[in-house]
Amino acid sequence: MTTDPSSQPAGATTLDVAKIKGDFPILNKPINGRELIYLDSASTSQKPTAVLDAMREYYENSNANVHRGAYFLSDLASRSMERARKRVAKLIGAPSSDEVIFTKNATESLNLIAYSWGRANLNQGDVVVLSLIEHHANIVPWHMLAAERGIELRFIPIGDDGLLDLSHLDELLDGAKLVSVTAMGNVTGAIVPVQRLAAAAHAKGALIAVDACQLVPHVATNVAELDIDFAAFSGHKMCGPTGIGVLWARKELLEAMPPFLGGGGMIANVTTEGFSTTDLPHKFEAGTPPIAEIIGLGAAVDYLLDLGMDNIRRHEIELSAYFMRAMKEHHGDDVVIHGPSEPSQRGAVFSFAYKDVHPHDLSQVLDEHGVNVRAGHHCAKPLMKHLGVGATARASLYIYNDESDVDRLVAALDDAADLFSL
Repeated sequence: MTTDPSSQPAGATTLDVAKIKGDFPILNKPINGRELIYLDSASTSQKPTAVLDAMREYYENSNANVHRGAYFLSDLASRSMERARKRVAKLIGAPSSDEVIFTKNATESLNLIAYSWGRANLNQGDVVVLSLIEHHANIVPWHMLAAERGIELRFIPIGDDGLLDLSHLDELLDGAKLVSVTAMGNVTGAIVPVQRLAAAAHAKGALIAVDACQLVPHVATNVAELDIDFAAFSGHKMCGPTGIGVLWARKELLEAMPPFLGGGGMIANVTTEGFSTTDLPHKFEAGTPPIAEIIGLGAAVDYLLDLGMDNIRRHEIELSAYFMRAMKEHHGDDVVIHGPSEPSQRGAVFSFAYKDVHPHDLSQVLDEHGVNVRAGHHCAKPLMKHLGVGATARASLYIYNDESDVDRLVAALDDAADLFSL
């Protein structure tokens, strides 16, 4: 299993993109009379029929609450939900499915780390090391904890190539209790050397948490081989539904952490004097879980595993190379793509500037051509400040994109240039 996303899997691309597109109903419906070219999967992916069917099947044939009902439908729903947990554990190489905690999204997962582990282990003067390419979800919770506890935040800088600058890593890690970094940037696609950071953090006695939102959907991931302590990711970026996320952590950490939310489902006993928590993973899953969404996530995992994660990574490396080549050949210096220039050092996420056209204007014009890209700061304002821009346009490619989609974007940019030159 691949643990270094910058190492290209051997073999030829085996993804049948035309067939894959057929699995996604929304991609086969015209938008404003035009074929939809969806290039915003870094924000949220589209959903295949298999996921939609799995959620519909639950509601039509096994709708009941889980774990607390001694009747057939409840047992069926519980087994479907726990099967999904096991599938997620398999996808990420978790030693035990008990280490897989369901949350509502990766933001909640990262907040859970800060709220539960952070408040139990960090005090004034302790250091948390982040990076300059982090999503706000992996910055704001630590700012909140810094305001409450007086912890110190340090940021790993980036070099001119868009990759993390680790030349002063030892100094940054002095006194650190936690390193919390993304595995793959959501703005530049830059791949972070997670294994190297994990080894360096552990050598200093620190733990490492990973925002894996842009990693798990695109690269074969094994948390044990990466030697990390926490990982957070969202279902909706990996062909699953919204409203479901995952926190994975080493079992001994989860057992020592206090619960995040209190209520039904997470208790072993409650008295007028206090309470005790139940076993993992339910200790961190208070209340009725998003059952249909969990089942949908399990179906999404099955879909990705059937395609093959190495095949997905290989496809995206090849498509990334085509994207950068096509943009430069057709638009030259009029387009500036932020991030690494080597396809194997990045994911298929491209934030770019085009001439002096504002990213929001550009996005609106592209939408008229059926091409969906995102415009904004992408929840990464510290990185935007470093880049010297207020916003970028961002095209992100996935399993249902091919060279023809890139060609449509390239051609639509020509029309945008003509419009704004008037």
